[in-house]
Amino acid sequence: MEAARQTYRLVPLLPREETYGMRSQITRAAVSIPANIAEGWTRESRREKAQFLAIAQGSLAEAETLLTLCENLGWFPEDETRFLRSLWDEVSRMLTTMRRNLREERGARGTR
Repeated sequence: MEAARQTYRLVPLLPREETYGMRSQITRAAVSIPANIAEGWTRESRREKAQFLAIAQGSLAEAETLLTLCENLGWFPEDETRFLRSLWDEVSRMLTTMRRNLREERGARGTR
């Protein structure tokens, strides 16, 4: 949630003409991350949980790519994005661990 909030803090730095382009795309990707984690966690099956966590990880990759593009275009100064990148790095590690744990649970149950 904090990473999504920080994304919204940065988007006013974008040029006005990017309101319906980059601003829309990066905020949708950033919001999709916690939304898919939350939705996945309410699902009962491991397969559905894993699917939503994978979607969240994909949205994270999309958001990081868009952030890099904004930096490369000079729209976001790197000193302004450092904290957001650290949050996304932490979320990425958490998602990787959660997805691995679901796979291991599924594998352990399959050997019984």
